[in-house]
Amino acid sequence: MDKSMDRNAQDKQALRKLLLQRRQELPDRLHRAELLLRVMRIWLVGRSDTTIGAYWPIKGEFDPLPALHRWKEDGELSDAPQRRRIALPVINKLHKTMTFHSWYPGCPMEEDAYGIPKPKDTELVAPSLLFVPCVGYSAGGYRLGYGGGFYDRMLASLQSKPFTVGLAFGVNYVPDFEPEPHDVPLDAVLTDYGVAWPVEQSVRAPR
Repeated sequence: MDKSMDRNAQDKQALRKLLLQRRQELPDRLHRAELLLRVMRIWLVGRSDTTIGAYWPIKGEFDPLPALHRWKEDGELSDAPQRRRIALPVINKLHKTMTFHSWYPGCPMEEDAYGIPKPKDTELVAPSLLFVPCVGYSAGGYRLGYGGGFYDRMLASLQSKPFTVGLAFGVNYVPDFEPEPHDVPLDAVLTDYGVAWPVEQSVRAPR
């Protein structure tokens, strides 16, 4: 491995560790989470998606599922022609791939190879909108993940790419993050401060 590449990987790992610790130790996590839930709900009003992919929160991640459950209920109360569905990832550790299966509160769950809950024997679906957890994020919509590359490989394998939206607490913004040539920016990033990307949008969290 090239020394510069090895050094870059070490720098990223150190940054991940710092950001994860910062997120875990947030003293006002519940307040920040409530603000981000409101940003999500406002942002979703203008979307026409009927199947949205998300994630089961781990390591202090923001939990998007309450906002999506409310989004699903709102659809059931409206005159929408199609029912709304929420999907969670199912990771194949052997082949290092990710697919999405429908989820609803109370549906059968089991742990995946990494100990993360996943839907058990539910319908395979293709989200048109995908909420992605961010360890960190930077200008231009670039995301710092856990380093496993599952999201990148999954997105690269899809014929029809979903609209990707990063979710993060604003304290994990990385101003000097330098994306690598293979990094693909997210279509949007939402934080407890509002829409961080694209910058021309101005949805702000109510205070």
